[in-house]
Amino acid sequence: MRWAIDLNESFQIAMAALRANRARGALTTLGIIIGIVAVVLTMTAANGLENRFRQTFSSVGADVIYVSRMPWVIMNDFFLYRNRPPIELRHARQLENKMRGKAIVNYSMGGVRDVKYRSETMDGVTIIGTTERQVLVGSAQPESGRFIMARDVSYKTAVCVIGTDIRDGVFGTESPINKKLKIGRTVFRVVGVMEKQGGSFLGGPNFDRQIYVPITSFIKAFGGARGRQNVMVSVKAPAQEAVEELEFEVIGEMRKIRNLRPAEQDDFSINKLDTLMGAFNRVIGVVFLVGLLVTSISLFVGGVGVMNIMFVSVTERTREIGIRKAIGAKRRSILFQFLLESCAICLLGGLIGIVIAGILTAVVNAVLMPASVSLPILIIAVVVSLLVGTLAGIIPAYKGAKLDPIEALRYE
Repeated sequence: MRWAIDLNESFQIAMAALRANRARGALTTLGIIIGIVAVVLTMTAANGLENRFRQTFSSVGADVIYVSRMPWVIMNDFFLYRNRPPIELRHARQLENKMRGKAIVNYSMGGVRDVKYRSETMDGVTIIGTTERQVLVGSAQPESGRFIMARDVSYKTAVCVIGTDIRDGVFGTESPINKKLKIGRTVFRVVGVMEKQGGSFLGGPNFDRQIYVPITSFIKAFGGARGRQNVMVSVKAPAQEAVEELEFEVIGEMRKIRNLRPAEQDDFSINKLDTLMGAFNRVIGVVFLVGLLVTSISLFVGGVGVMNIMFVSVTERTREIGIRKAIGAKRRSILFQFLLESCAICLLGGLIGIVIAGILTAVVNAVLMPASVSLPILIIAVVVSLLVGTLAGIIPAYKGAKLDPIEALRYE
């Protein structure tokens, strides 16, 4: 009970001291404000990047295995992969036959072409030659019209399914269904529009700026004769739990298709969403470390500023400390008084920093990427503010608590 009374008395004296020195307290909180803004923005940036990553690559699918000539993420071993022979359409069809009844197999090729409708043009559009099974291995579905059918692939029909960016940029408010769209030098009929999938991630693919055509029509229109094809094969597992077992089976079948001897290394790559997640986590790790470094420096500078002000405060109020001790105040009361004053300064700076960071996060969310200040981030910011206040105030508070009351009363 006595501890509660001492704590309440110390808190009231600390608040009175802060009110008496508002200008000094406001300047002291500046370093803490900058540090807390850095803490909150670092954590919201990491969350925002993760949200954008998941939004962009949600169509990749955690239950899909991708077989391609090159790995999706190449660190420093490019020369190890550049001489690999391409995966041809015949290889993909052989794998499809081997996996029939076990998994859904789709194959695709890609290129970049300019598109034109009447006087409207769009440069650098990604063209994907694929099959009717694309909508089965991916998450995106047609918003209007239809997707490619099996007969389109069999008869090399010149039809296409466009993304929302193509619809808005080339056709405007006009319905694109059954309109003639010139892709490169070949005219295709638009039969469908894919639903919106979101923007790109750090220069990654923009799935709304893509056009799907039958893979056979792609080869006919844009080349890709045998030996020059570069096909990617998608293998969708029947369940998430079956992905690991399916991966080993796919590797085994691809090695047979590619005529590899037991001692030879794979001349193809297996890619999964985990591959992208690993690369993403490395990027986030670097961002987070840099953010922590900046944050630590800001908080250290702010903490030193608070400590200096607290030393000045103890010196200015030496006589006050002597009077309090002379009338019975204990060391812990003096310690609590200055410790609470230090924590209050840092908490005030932390709350102001949270407000500023919240405003900046709203701007980032509106113009750059999805980001928000979550409850755990707010709790961490408050805890960090109190921790800095405690560390910055403990030495000055201890110095004030140790003062001899007689010497303190003599101080002028």
